Amino acid sequence: MSYDNLIEVTGRVNDLLNAGSVLSWDARTMMPKGGAETRSKQLATLAVAARNLLCSDEMKRALDGASSDVAGKPEDSPEQRIVAQVREAIDYHERIPTELLRRKTELGSSAHEVWAEAREKADFSIFAPALTTMVDINREMAQAIGYKDHPYDALMYRFEPGTTNAGLAKLFARLREGMIPLVREIGEAEKPRSDFLFRDYPVDGQMAFALNMTKKIGYDTDRGRLDTTVHPFEVSFTRNDVRITTRVNRNYMPMSLFGALHEAGHAMYEQGVDPAYTRTPLATDLISLYAVGGVSFGAHESQSRLWENHVGRSRAFWNNHMDDIRAAYPGTLDDVSEEEFYRGINRSQPSFVRVEADELTYDFHVMVRCELEAKMVDGSLDVADLPEAWNAAMKDYLGVHVPDDGKEGVLQDVHWSSGQIGTFCNYTVGNIMAAQLFDTATEKNPGIQTALDGGDYTPLRNWLTDNVAQHGRRFTRDELLEKATGRPLDPEPYLAHLTRKYSDIYALA
Repeated sequence: MSYDNLIEVTGRVNDLLNAGSVLSWDARTMMPKGGAETRSKQLATLAVAARNLLCSDEMKRALDGASSDVAGKPEDSPEQRIVAQVREAIDYHERIPTELLRRKTELGSSAHEVWAEAREKADFSIFAPALTTMVDINREMAQAIGYKDHPYDALMYRFEPGTTNAGLAKLFARLREGMIPLVREIGEAEKPRSDFLFRDYPVDGQMAFALNMTKKIGYDTDRGRLDTTVHPFEVSFTRNDVRITTRVNRNYMPMSLFGALHEAGHAMYEQGVDPAYTRTPLATDLISLYAVGGVSFGAHESQSRLWENHVGRSRAFWNNHMDDIRAAYPGTLDDVSEEEFYRGINRSQPSFVRVEADELTYDFHVMVRCELEAKMVDGSLDVADLPEAWNAAMKDYLGVHVPDDGKEGVLQDVHWSSGQIGTFCNYTVGNIMAAQLFDTATEKNPGIQTALDGGDYTPLRNWLTDNVAQHGRRFTRDELLEKATGRPLDPEPYLAHLTRKYSDIYALA
């Protein structure tokens, strides 16, 4: 059958992309610094090979035959969706010159080491030339892809299809409307105790405890592993090998723990994809040329934020696991109650670093990045002026004075070095989706919350597998939300969650 031919050829595309992911994982965890230049060429070769196979005559012949084979099946059947996604991807990539893809991939690998050096030295001038080139490449890509209103729309399409700069502005406005009054009230309230978070926590102990907690919520370490890196990430090489990373600060334990829980949420999404979709387009992002089962980057982020915040930062979680963390760090937390620990890990305070931000202020970090990215892409902000614009935006949104351009400033995120311009919106989309999904799961199935109260994470994990993960890329983000919650993306459950949680922690009226 021609449909079987299509599955076979797209499976080879998936193989190439997984091979690239293995090299990327190695580059960000184990590779010696000197390997960066040749690794960038290796990754570019694989990306171009995957793109060329996707757009090959062999693929097109298989697609034509498969279209006839599946003609009688429902529009949302796996077979029809596979055919539609391959056709869409071919159209997309044939608009982008191969050499442009090669340049972007090579720079995305080599620029990582440049960014890491600039970040360590807090010297933006080291990274500025690479970022300037990356912005220029992304502008070229936006022109090649095409857009109606703003070039940023074309770039976000790769990560969150359907999201536009105008739509994002409206969404951010609604979040600010709901969140700013809460932030102001909290600013005048008594702060929870948090001194115990900054004590001495040995590195090995942090890694062991973080891994233990990821296993408790359901991360399958027979199909995964935990390592350290500069900027935490998850990556899958099919559902059978899904790896996570975290970073460790000996004197700030939450970084490693919640980083691991966050990445485990991503990993359980990939581990939960229907096994029948392995090596198919329903486990392959053919637009971004990335082997992933999540339907959008925002949908993926919903799972990490749900497990990190709605579960890992919940009062119930620490009522169940306070003895575990005391045992992991003997004597260190003996003077801290479960309630003090819960309030401490959820304290809200404007900060410099996105990945360390609390739930309430996190989205302001996203707004800064999205708005500056859009300006760089449309040419209204020069890369050379980015640090000044960044510092002004951080003062405007979060009231903080950025000390330098490094780990606490404009160089803190890895995304721009790899060319991921247009992806930051996914984090806020993920926060909104997480609340929407968690509310629906616990309201429709009261037993899920009862289980969470008792330290049993299986019912929630099963619900998320059934309603999100197993579908892979079969449904669009909003189709997935409609099926699971009865409505498309809705910020109101998220705002209600933040108001309820922080009003309780800070005893607001």
